[in-house]
Amino acid sequence: MIIRKIEQKDNAQMAKVIRTVFEELEAPKEGTAYADPILDTLYEVYKEDRSIYLVVEKNGQVLGGCGIAPLENEGTHVCELQKMYFAPEIRGTGLAKQIIGDCLLFAKQKGFSLCYLETLSFMKAAQKLYVNLGFKPLDAPMGNTGHNSCEVWMTREL
Repeated sequence: MIIRKIEQKDNAQMAKVIRTVFEELEAPKEGTAYADPILDTLYEVYKEDRSIYLVVEKNGQVLGGCGIAPLENEGTHVCELQKMYFAPEIRGTGLAKQIIGDCLLFAKQKGFSLCYLETLSFMKAAQKLYVNLGFKPLDAPMGNTGHNSCEVWMTREL
């Protein structure tokens, strides 16, 4: 398995991974990444200078990914960890920790000093991973993500 930057040819596969995870977990589709208008064009979205989206590829198939981008409606020092979703067959492999680490390193290199994320309350494994990586809970959301169904917010200094 390799971790690499998203390419245009990966758009459909990564969108499918994200939608499949939501369906598998019976997660809300409105007010979450599932309903994001950009979901089918991740390559184009993450081409911006201070953004990156990394995917996990195995035998030519994209099985997961994670991104970093400036947090909308926040200071230029705040980024957001975005769209971290993995297919079941690569969960528990340590790849999530690796890909998040790569994203956070990129963020620091681009001058961000704070990373924000949000998730759903029942995604306990993800929350445990985030805490283990140094993220701390917040009492309220930051920025303007449009993900009003997410009720867990966290930050980490870079």
